Amino acid sequence: MIEITNNDILNLDKISRLNFVNSIPGYKSANLVGTKSKEGVSNLAVFSSVIHLGSNPPLLALVIRPAVVPRNTYQNIKDTGKFTINHIHEDFVDKAHYTSAKFESNVSEFQKAELTEQYLGGFYAPFVGESKIKIAMNFVEEHQIRANNTLLIVAEIHSVFLPEKILNSNGEVNLNEVNDVCVSGLNNYHKVKRFAAFDYVRPDDFPVNKLK
Repeated sequence: MIEITNNDILNLDKISRLNFVNSIPGYKSANLVGTKSKEGVSNLAVFSSVIHLGSNPPLLALVIRPAVVPRNTYQNIKDTGKFTINHIHEDFVDKAHYTSAKFESNVSEFQKAELTEQYLGGFYAPFVGESKIKIAMNFVEEHQIRANNTLLIVAEIHSVFLPEKILNSNGEVNLNEVNDVCVSGLNNYHKVKRFAAFDYVRPDDFPVNKLK
């Protein structure tokens, strides 16, 4: 086993540092965030920073890099207060990753990546037609992370669209049924397979029993 210190990390070349720090937290969710500008131009971008904040109210958050250069996703969210989160599946992961390219604000990544721009429930921001789990989000607030000037975008779930068959009786969503993928680092995508599930645990419940 080796030790890599903070100093070691800071002394890495830029690409090695990016790859190391992005991959060391482990697997992350892979999502496409859909927005639309005030002028009506749709935007789509791949994100691995969607996190759960709480269930009452149902809040999710998105980390966005510093707005020192144009960030179309951020600007559209601020202007309209609406965005969508769309799960990425194995059958279109290549198209999803292509949205990480830097396009001009007047160009729609939906068209460039050949993904379907879809509107549901009268929601302003576009969904990804190919995604089987789609979440409409309303902007709530933002927080600047002073350590590196990134932005934490907090939003509340407006509505969710998904196949009824993947919703379990206890409220859980069976992600295996739709071939969800996850991401490590900046560009490594992984298949997901559940191998265990456990009961709610109390202090005296060791060893822990698996659910059947």
